[in-house]
Amino acid sequence: MTSEFIFYLIVGVLVFNFILETSLDCLNASRFDAQLSEGLRNLYDKEDYLKSQAYKKEKFKFGTLQSILSITLILVFLSFEGFGFVNEIAHRLFDNPTLVSLSFLFILFLGGELISAPFDYYFTFRIEERYGFNTSTQRLFWLDKLKSLFIALALGGIILGLILIIYSAVGSDFWWYAWILIALFSFFMNMFYAKLIVPLFNKQTPLEEGELRSQIQDYASSMNFNLKNIFVIDGSKRSQKANAYFSGFGNEKRITLFDTLIKDLDIKEIVAVLAHEVGHYKKHHIILNLFVSLISTGFMLWIFSFFIEEPVLSQALGIELPSFHVGLVVFSFLYAPISLVTGLLTNYLSRVFEFQADDFAGSTYSGDHLSSALRKLSKKSLSNLTPHPAYVFFHFSHPSLKERLRNLKNKS
Repeated sequence: MTSEFIFYLIVGVLVFNFILETSLDCLNASRFDAQLSEGLRNLYDKEDYLKSQAYKKEKFKFGTLQSILSITLILVFLSFEGFGFVNEIAHRLFDNPTLVSLSFLFILFLGGELISAPFDYYFTFRIEERYGFNTSTQRLFWLDKLKSLFIALALGGIILGLILIIYSAVGSDFWWYAWILIALFSFFMNMFYAKLIVPLFNKQTPLEEGELRSQIQDYASSMNFNLKNIFVIDGSKRSQKANAYFSGFGNEKRITLFDTLIKDLDIKEIVAVLAHEVGHYKKHHIILNLFVSLISTGFMLWIFSFFIEEPVLSQALGIELPSFHVGLVVFSFLYAPISLVTGLLTNYLSRVFEFQADDFAGSTYSGDHLSSALRKLSKKSLSNLTPHPAYVFFHFSHPSLKERLRNLKNKS
């Protein structure tokens, strides 16, 4: 294979992905005005339904514009050997190969963040605010951006730095060590993310004594589920959208409820949502998802190890000498079709897990209260109630509301 072939292969993969994603978005948009199923027709009144339609259509137009601009920028950057220019800057800054690679990737990451920031700003303070979701301030928005940037650079720099040191020592066999390192890091973050990262952005307070905490603990006890760590997070300082999530293992496991969730749902509905999360834990979904993610990462690193030292990859970007960082960029483009397939598999598995967690909540607590909670949360977030099946197949990690309600009804 020649460098020219690799270059056009990269362009082909990028264009294919753009066409696929745009086609899926258009298919999904074609269903925005579809008639609601019988079980969902009473979810909105006429005014709220028109609002939800407008929200979906505006997000679709915004997303399409962002995708067009993104693919255009990438193709222009490729055509004018932008990666070669960045590589020259990195070599001027440092002589050490590890520092060259880190600076090269840092410049690309920073450039991507600078390009995406205006889109994020517009979406937050124009679209989300127009439809009553945004509660963030501009100061908080930019602070979040800076914090996220610092965390990504700090953690990413440490992990990448260690992988680069390993690569310089063992060559293409680095992937074994990198896989182990990423596995340890993933396990650590699953254990302590809520303690180390979340407090940098949100205030977490233990759920106060009262009927809600009592009912949660009664349910957890009935399931032989040791749950002492129940926290409320101040999600309302950024958005009116509600959420709840489970994190950690063993003594570190905790349930985190958004304050908006407590505001929007009644006690039994909240316990039903918690029962769904307990279902994920009891069915070992957290461990299975982590295992699948690590297998996928290991496979990717293994494939990468065969290509990392190929000069033709670097030459495809106009860079004569092969290097870890340039090989990583080219590989990230070429791996996209495989990533698409693994993404389909993990999304399918995730949807299966969601059905299982719903069934668990329905059998151990109340399917009716979980259905009621799902309906309220979907209504509050103006979610798409008529997604195209192809879009669901490719992108949804959760079944559609229609499918979840039907499943819960059939199991009741």
